[in-house]
Amino acid sequence: MACCFPSAIMPPKNAKPNLSHSQVSEIVKRLYRLTASVIQSLPSYDDQNFYVAPSEGGEYILKIMNSEDSKNTLLIEVQTYTMSFLQQNGIPAQTALPNTSGERMSLEEIDCGFGSQKYLVRLLTYLPGTTISKVPLTPQLLYEMGKTAAKMDTVIKKMKHPHLHVLEREGFKWSLSNVALLEDYLYVLDGEPLLEVVKSVIQGYKSSVDPKRSSFRKCVNHGDFNDLNVLVQPNDKEGYRITGILDFGDMNSGYYIHELAITVMYMMIEHPKPIEVGGPVLAGWESVLPLNEVEKDCLYLLVLSRFCQSLVLGRYSLTLQPENEEYLMISSRKGVNILQQLWELGKEQVEKLWFETAAQLSDKSERQEQTRS
Repeated sequence: MACCFPSAIMPPKNAKPNLSHSQVSEIVKRLYRLTASVIQSLPSYDDQNFYVAPSEGGEYILKIMNSEDSKNTLLIEVQTYTMSFLQQNGIPAQTALPNTSGERMSLEEIDCGFGSQKYLVRLLTYLPGTTISKVPLTPQLLYEMGKTAAKMDTVIKKMKHPHLHVLEREGFKWSLSNVALLEDYLYVLDGEPLLEVVKSVIQGYKSSVDPKRSSFRKCVNHGDFNDLNVLVQPNDKEGYRITGILDFGDMNSGYYIHELAITVMYMMIEHPKPIEVGGPVLAGWESVLPLNEVEKDCLYLLVLSRFCQSLVLGRYSLTLQPENEEYLMISSRKGVNILQQLWELGKEQVEKLWFETAAQLSDKSERQEQTRS
Protein backbone atom coordinates (compact mmCIF):
# COMPACT_ATOMS: atom_id res chain seq x y z
CA MET A 1 0.00 0.00 0.00
CA ALA A 2 1.64 3.16 -1.13
CA CYS A 3 1.37 6.60 0.36
CA CYS A 4 0.74 9.49 -1.98
CA PHE A 5 3.85 11.27 -3.18
CA PRO A 6 4.03 15.01 -2.51
CA SER A 7 3.88 16.22 -6.06
CA ALA A 8 1.27 18.92 -5.89
CA ILE A 9 1.44 22.16 -3.98
CA MET A 10 -0.55 21.83 -0.79
CA PRO A 11 -4.25 22.65 -0.67
CA PRO A 12 -5.49 25.19 1.90
CA LYS A 13 -5.55 24.33 5.60
CA ASN A 14 -8.54 22.18 6.65
CA ALA A 15 -9.04 20.97 3.07
CA LYS A 16 -7.69 17.54 3.99
CA PRO A 17 -10.48 15.23 5.18
CA ASN A 18 -10.32 13.70 8.64
CA LEU A 19 -13.02 11.03 8.73
CA SER A 20 -13.40 8.73 11.71
CA HIS A 21 -13.66 4.97 11.25
CA SER A 22 -17.37 5.13 12.08
CA GLN A 23 -17.89 7.71 9.28
CA VAL A 24 -15.99 5.43 6.90
CA SER A 25 -18.15 2.47 7.90
CA GLU A 26 -21.32 4.50 7.29
CA ILE A 27 -20.17 5.69 3.85
CA VAL A 28 -19.17 2.20 2.72
CA LYS A 29 -22.54 0.83 3.87
CA ARG A 30 -24.64 3.62 2.36
CA LEU A 31 -22.83 4.01 -0.97
CA TYR A 32 -21.70 0.45 -1.66
CA ARG A 33 -23.92 -1.74 0.55
CA LEU A 34 -20.85 -3.30 2.11
CA THR A 35 -20.21 -3.98 5.80
CA ALA A 36 -16.64 -2.97 6.66
CA SER A 37 -15.21 -5.55 9.05
CA VAL A 38 -11.64 -4.18 8.79
CA ILE A 39 -10.73 -0.48 8.36
CA GLN A 40 -7.12 0.71 8.38
CA SER A 41 -5.89 4.27 7.83
CA LEU A 42 -3.21 4.64 5.15
CA PRO A 43 -0.67 7.46 4.77
CA SER A 44 -1.65 10.23 2.39
CA TYR A 45 -0.34 13.67 1.50
CA ASP A 46 -3.50 15.73 1.15
CA ASP A 47 -6.35 13.20 0.78
CA GLN A 48 -7.50 10.45 3.13
CA ASN A 49 -7.13 6.76 2.25
CA PHE A 50 -8.45 3.68 4.06
CA TYR A 51 -7.92 -0.02 3.50
CA VAL A 52 -11.35 -1.64 3.77
CA ALA A 53 -12.11 -5.37 4.02
CA PRO A 54 -15.89 -5.99 4.00
CA SER A 55 -17.46 -9.03 5.65
CA GLU A 56 -18.98 -9.80 2.22
CA GLY A 57 -15.44 -10.44 0.90
CA GLY A 58 -12.89 -8.55 -1.18
CA GLU A 59 -10.36 -5.83 -0.38
CA TYR A 60 -10.65 -2.16 -1.31
CA ILE A 61 -9.18 1.29 -0.85
CA LEU A 62 -11.62 4.04 0.11
CA LYS A 63 -10.23 7.33 -1.18
CA ILE A 64 -11.63 10.64 0.07
CA MET A 65 -10.25 13.58 -1.91
CA ASN A 66 -9.44 16.85 -0.17
CA SER A 67 -12.17 19.49 -0.47
CA GLU A 68 -10.09 21.69 -2.80
CA ASP A 69 -9.36 18.98 -5.39
CA SER A 70 -12.94 17.72 -4.99
CA LYS A 71 -14.05 20.87 -6.84
CA ASN A 72 -12.32 19.54 -9.98
CA THR A 73 -14.94 16.87 -10.69
CA LEU A 74 -14.22 16.69 -14.44
CA LEU A 75 -10.50 16.17 -13.82
CA ILE A 76 -11.17 13.36 -11.31
CA GLU A 77 -13.70 11.84 -13.70
CA VAL A 78 -11.09 11.67 -16.47
CA GLN A 79 -8.49 10.23 -14.09
CA THR A 80 -10.97 7.58 -12.91
CA TYR A 81 -11.91 6.70 -16.49
CA THR A 82 -8.22 6.42 -17.42
CA MET A 83 -7.60 3.90 -14.64
CA SER A 84 -10.39 1.66 -15.95
CA PHE A 85 -9.22 2.07 -19.55
CA LEU A 86 -5.70 0.99 -18.62
CA GLN A 87 -6.97 -2.02 -16.68
CA GLN A 88 -9.09 -3.09 -19.67
CA ASN A 89 -6.01 -2.84 -21.87
CA GLY A 90 -3.70 -4.98 -19.77
CA ILE A 91 -2.02 -2.30 -17.62
CA PRO A 92 -2.47 -3.05 -13.88
CA ALA A 93 -4.19 0.08 -12.57
CA GLN A 94 -6.71 0.47 -9.77
CA THR A 95 -10.33 0.84 -10.83
CA ALA A 96 -13.25 2.53 -9.08
CA LEU A 97 -16.31 0.47 -8.14
CA PRO A 98 -19.78 1.76 -9.08
CA ASN A 99 -21.83 2.85 -6.06
CA THR A 100 -25.54 2.20 -5.48
CA SER A 101 -26.36 4.94 -8.04
CA GLY A 102 -24.11 3.35 -10.64
CA GLU A 103 -21.57 6.19 -10.38
CA ARG A 104 -17.84 5.62 -9.89
CA MET A 105 -17.45 8.70 -7.68
CA SER A 106 -19.71 10.61 -5.35
CA LEU A 107 -19.56 14.14 -3.92
CA GLU A 108 -20.40 13.80 -0.22
CA GLU A 109 -21.03 16.55 2.33
CA ILE A 110 -19.19 15.52 5.51
CA ASP A 111 -18.30 17.26 8.77
CA CYS A 112 -14.76 16.31 9.81
CA GLY A 113 -14.70 18.65 12.78
CA PHE A 114 -14.35 22.00 11.02
CA GLY A 115 -17.78 22.37 9.43
CA SER A 116 -19.42 20.52 6.56
CA GLN A 117 -17.39 20.36 3.37
CA LYS A 118 -17.80 18.46 0.12
CA TYR A 119 -15.43 15.59 -0.61
CA LEU A 120 -15.23 13.29 -3.63
CA VAL A 121 -15.42 9.66 -2.54
CA ARG A 122 -14.31 6.61 -4.53
CA LEU A 123 -13.95 2.94 -3.62
CA LEU A 124 -10.95 1.57 -5.51
CA THR A 125 -9.80 -1.99 -6.09
CA TYR A 126 -6.96 -3.09 -3.83
CA LEU A 127 -3.85 -4.14 -5.73
CA PRO A 128 -1.55 -6.62 -3.95
CA GLY A 129 2.20 -6.09 -3.86
CA THR A 130 4.88 -3.97 -2.30
CA THR A 131 6.14 -0.62 -3.55
CA ILE A 132 9.12 -0.85 -5.86
CA SER A 133 11.01 1.35 -3.36
CA LYS A 134 11.37 -1.72 -1.09
CA VAL A 135 13.00 -4.16 -3.53
CA PRO A 136 16.40 -4.27 -5.28
CA LEU A 137 16.34 -2.29 -8.51
CA THR A 138 18.02 -4.78 -10.82
CA PRO A 139 18.71 -3.87 -14.47
CA GLN A 140 15.84 -6.19 -15.47
CA LEU A 141 13.35 -4.47 -13.14
CA LEU A 142 14.48 -1.03 -14.34
CA TYR A 143 14.01 -2.26 -17.93
CA GLU A 144 10.46 -3.33 -17.00
CA MET A 145 9.83 0.12 -15.47
CA GLY A 146 10.78 1.84 -18.72
CA LYS A 147 8.78 -0.64 -20.79
CA THR A 148 5.68 -0.31 -18.57
CA ALA A 149 5.83 3.51 -18.57
CA ALA A 150 5.98 3.57 -22.37
CA LYS A 151 3.17 1.00 -22.73
CA MET A 152 1.03 2.98 -20.30
CA ASP A 153 1.41 6.23 -22.27
CA THR A 154 0.78 4.55 -25.63
CA VAL A 155 -2.44 2.98 -24.26
CA ILE A 156 -3.67 6.30 -22.81
CA LYS A 157 -2.93 7.94 -26.18
CA LYS A 158 -5.69 5.75 -27.71
CA MET A 159 -8.27 6.75 -25.09
CA LYS A 160 -11.33 8.77 -26.08
CA HIS A 161 -13.24 10.92 -23.56
CA PRO A 162 -15.35 14.07 -24.01
CA HIS A 163 -13.41 15.98 -21.33
CA LEU A 164 -9.77 15.21 -22.17
CA HIS A 165 -9.21 18.98 -22.48
CA VAL A 166 -9.13 19.25 -18.66
CA LEU A 167 -5.73 17.52 -18.74
CA GLU A 168 -4.17 20.59 -20.37
CA ARG A 169 -3.74 21.99 -16.82
CA GLU A 170 -2.09 25.25 -17.84
CA GLY A 171 0.25 26.50 -15.14
CA PHE A 172 0.51 23.06 -13.44
CA LYS A 173 3.78 23.41 -11.54
CA TRP A 174 4.77 19.74 -11.82
CA SER A 175 4.49 19.57 -15.60
CA LEU A 176 7.86 19.38 -17.34
CA SER A 177 6.44 21.92 -19.78
CA ASN A 178 6.48 24.48 -16.94
CA VAL A 179 10.02 24.26 -15.54
CA ALA A 180 10.46 28.03 -15.88
CA LEU A 181 7.77 28.53 -13.19
CA LEU A 182 10.34 27.34 -10.63
CA GLU A 183 11.96 30.77 -10.84
CA ASP A 184 9.13 32.14 -8.67
CA TYR A 185 10.14 29.79 -5.84
CA LEU A 186 13.94 29.94 -5.92
CA TYR A 187 14.02 32.08 -2.76
CA VAL A 188 13.55 28.85 -0.76
CA LEU A 189 17.15 27.94 -1.71
CA ASP A 190 18.69 31.30 -0.76
CA GLY A 191 22.20 30.82 0.63
CA GLU A 192 22.51 27.20 -0.50
CA PRO A 193 25.32 26.10 -2.86
CA LEU A 194 22.87 24.17 -5.01
CA LEU A 195 20.98 27.34 -5.96
CA GLU A 196 23.43 28.11 -8.78
CA VAL A 197 23.07 24.58 -10.20
CA VAL A 198 19.28 24.88 -10.18
CA LYS A 199 19.45 28.28 -11.89
CA SER A 200 21.78 26.84 -14.53
CA VAL A 201 19.48 23.87 -15.18
CA ILE A 202 16.47 26.18 -15.60
CA GLN A 203 18.45 28.36 -17.98
CA GLY A 204 19.57 25.28 -19.93
CA TYR A 205 15.95 24.14 -20.13
CA LYS A 206 14.80 27.53 -21.43
CA SER A 207 17.53 27.76 -24.07
CA SER A 208 17.98 24.12 -25.14
CA VAL A 209 14.73 22.26 -24.40
CA ASP A 210 11.83 24.70 -24.68
CA PRO A 211 12.63 25.77 -28.27
CA LYS A 212 12.70 22.10 -29.40
CA ARG A 213 9.38 21.10 -27.87
CA SER A 214 7.62 21.10 -31.25
CA SER A 215 9.69 18.00 -32.12
CA PHE A 216 8.49 16.07 -29.05
CA ARG A 217 5.65 13.61 -29.59
CA LYS A 218 2.55 14.51 -27.62
CA CYS A 219 0.68 12.22 -25.24
CA VAL A 220 -0.98 12.24 -21.81
CA ASN A 221 1.44 11.66 -18.93
CA HIS A 222 0.79 9.82 -15.67
CA GLY A 223 3.18 12.49 -14.40
CA ASP A 224 4.24 10.86 -11.13
CA PHE A 225 5.60 7.42 -12.07
CA ASN A 226 7.67 7.16 -8.92
CA ASP A 227 8.93 4.47 -6.57
CA LEU A 228 5.90 4.76 -4.25
CA ASN A 229 3.33 4.58 -7.05
CA VAL A 230 4.45 1.28 -8.58
CA LEU A 231 3.72 -2.09 -6.95
CA VAL A 232 5.67 -5.30 -7.58
CA GLN A 233 5.47 -8.97 -6.63
CA PRO A 234 8.05 -11.77 -6.92
CA ASN A 235 8.08 -13.61 -10.26
CA ASP A 236 9.19 -17.17 -11.04
CA LYS A 237 12.77 -16.16 -11.85
CA GLU A 238 13.90 -14.73 -8.50
CA GLY A 239 13.06 -11.25 -9.71
CA TYR A 240 9.98 -9.02 -9.59
CA ARG A 241 7.14 -8.13 -11.92
CA ILE A 242 5.08 -4.94 -11.90
CA THR A 243 1.59 -5.62 -10.53
CA GLY A 244 0.12 -2.19 -9.91
CA ILE A 245 0.23 1.49 -10.87
CA LEU A 246 -1.20 3.98 -8.38
CA ASP A 247 -2.06 7.66 -8.07
CA PHE A 248 -3.17 9.32 -11.31
CA GLY A 249 -3.60 12.71 -9.62
CA ASP A 250 -0.82 14.37 -11.63
CA MET A 251 -2.06 13.31 -15.07
CA ASN A 252 -1.49 16.06 -17.61
CA SER A 253 -1.16 16.63 -21.33
CA GLY A 254 2.52 16.38 -22.09
CA TYR A 255 5.02 14.42 -24.12
CA TYR A 256 6.39 10.90 -24.15
CA ILE A 257 9.89 12.14 -23.31
CA HIS A 258 8.53 13.78 -20.14
CA GLU A 259 7.28 10.44 -18.80
CA LEU A 260 10.64 8.81 -19.51
CA ALA A 261 12.55 11.61 -17.76
CA ILE A 262 10.27 11.39 -14.71
CA THR A 263 10.69 7.60 -14.53
CA VAL A 264 14.49 7.81 -14.77
CA MET A 265 14.65 10.52 -12.11
CA TYR A 266 12.58 8.66 -9.50
CA MET A 267 14.37 5.36 -10.05
CA MET A 268 17.71 7.13 -9.54
CA ILE A 269 16.59 8.21 -6.08
CA GLU A 270 16.20 4.61 -4.92
CA HIS A 271 19.34 3.18 -6.56
CA PRO A 272 22.73 2.81 -4.80
CA LYS A 273 24.47 3.85 -8.05
CA PRO A 274 22.03 6.42 -9.49
CA ILE A 275 24.02 7.17 -12.63
CA GLU A 276 23.55 3.56 -13.80
CA VAL A 277 19.74 3.77 -13.82
CA GLY A 278 19.23 5.65 -17.09
CA GLY A 279 20.47 2.91 -19.43
CA PRO A 280 18.13 0.06 -18.39
CA VAL A 281 15.07 2.35 -18.11
CA LEU A 282 15.83 3.83 -21.54
CA ALA A 283 16.28 0.37 -23.09
CA GLY A 284 12.92 -0.77 -21.72
CA TRP A 285 11.24 2.41 -22.95
CA GLU A 286 12.72 2.12 -26.46
CA SER A 287 11.62 -1.54 -26.73
CA VAL A 288 8.13 0.00 -27.02
CA LEU A 289 8.73 3.51 -28.33
CA PRO A 290 12.16 4.49 -29.73
CA LEU A 291 13.10 8.14 -29.14
CA ASN A 292 13.68 10.56 -31.99
CA GLU A 293 16.96 12.50 -32.13
CA VAL A 294 15.58 15.67 -30.53
CA GLU A 295 14.03 13.72 -27.66
CA LYS A 296 17.36 11.97 -27.06
CA ASP A 297 19.16 15.29 -27.03
CA CYS A 298 16.82 16.72 -24.36
CA LEU A 299 16.60 13.72 -21.99
CA TYR A 300 19.54 14.74 -19.78
CA LEU A 301 18.24 18.26 -19.11
CA LEU A 302 14.67 16.99 -18.57
CA VAL A 303 15.86 14.53 -15.91
CA LEU A 304 17.78 17.33 -14.19
CA SER A 305 14.73 19.59 -14.49
CA ARG A 306 12.61 17.03 -12.66
CA PHE A 307 15.19 16.90 -9.86
CA CYS A 308 14.94 20.70 -9.66
CA GLN A 309 11.13 20.55 -9.48
CA SER A 310 11.29 18.01 -6.67
CA LEU A 311 13.88 19.98 -4.74
CA VAL A 312 12.39 23.46 -5.11
CA LEU A 313 8.69 22.58 -4.76
CA GLY A 314 9.47 20.19 -1.90
CA ARG A 315 11.24 22.99 -0.04
CA TYR A 316 8.37 25.37 -0.79
CA SER A 317 5.80 22.92 0.59
CA LEU A 318 7.96 22.60 3.69
CA THR A 319 7.62 26.34 4.37
CA LEU A 320 3.84 25.83 4.41
CA GLN A 321 3.83 22.60 6.41
CA PRO A 322 7.03 22.36 8.52
CA GLU A 323 5.57 19.65 10.76
CA ASN A 324 5.62 17.22 7.80
CA GLU A 325 9.32 17.64 6.99
CA GLU A 326 10.16 13.93 6.83
CA TYR A 327 7.25 13.16 4.51
CA LEU A 328 7.57 16.19 2.24
CA MET A 329 11.31 15.79 1.69
CA ILE A 330 11.32 12.13 0.66
CA SER A 331 12.78 12.71 -2.78
CA SER A 332 14.36 16.13 -2.58
CA ARG A 333 16.72 15.21 0.26
CA LYS A 334 18.17 12.26 -1.67
CA GLY A 335 17.99 14.19 -4.91
CA VAL A 336 20.37 16.96 -3.86
CA ASN A 337 23.51 14.81 -4.19
CA ILE A 338 22.33 13.12 -7.39
CA LEU A 339 21.54 16.44 -9.06
CA GLN A 340 24.98 17.74 -8.10
CA GLN A 341 26.65 14.58 -9.44
CA LEU A 342 24.75 14.68 -12.76
CA TRP A 343 25.56 18.34 -13.24
CA GLU A 344 29.27 17.84 -12.53
CA LEU A 345 29.55 14.83 -14.85
CA GLY A 346 27.93 16.85 -17.63
CA LYS A 347 25.58 16.04 -20.48
CA GLU A 348 28.10 14.32 -22.76
CA GLN A 349 29.41 11.85 -20.17
CA VAL A 350 25.99 10.99 -18.73
CA GLU A 351 24.41 10.51 -22.15
CA LYS A 352 27.31 8.34 -23.28
CA LEU A 353 26.75 5.98 -20.34
CA TRP A 354 22.96 5.92 -20.69
CA PHE A 355 22.80 5.38 -24.44
CA GLU A 356 25.65 2.87 -24.62
CA THR A 357 24.15 0.80 -21.79
CA ALA A 358 20.71 0.98 -23.41
CA ALA A 359 22.13 -0.23 -26.74
CA GLN A 360 23.87 -3.19 -25.05
CA LEU A 361 20.72 -4.19 -23.19
CA SER A 362 18.60 -3.86 -26.34
CA ASP A 363 21.00 -6.14 -28.26
CA LYS A 364 20.91 -8.66 -25.41
CA SER A 365 17.11 -8.56 -25.31
CA GLU A 366 16.89 -9.10 -29.08
CA ARG A 367 19.23 -12.11 -28.89
CA GLN A 368 17.10 -13.62 -26.12
CA GLU A 369 13.95 -13.13 -28.21
CA GLN A 370 15.61 -14.83 -31.21
CA THR A 371 16.69 -17.75 -29.00
CA ARG A 372 13.12 -18.21 -27.75
CA SER A 373 11.70 -18.22 -31.27
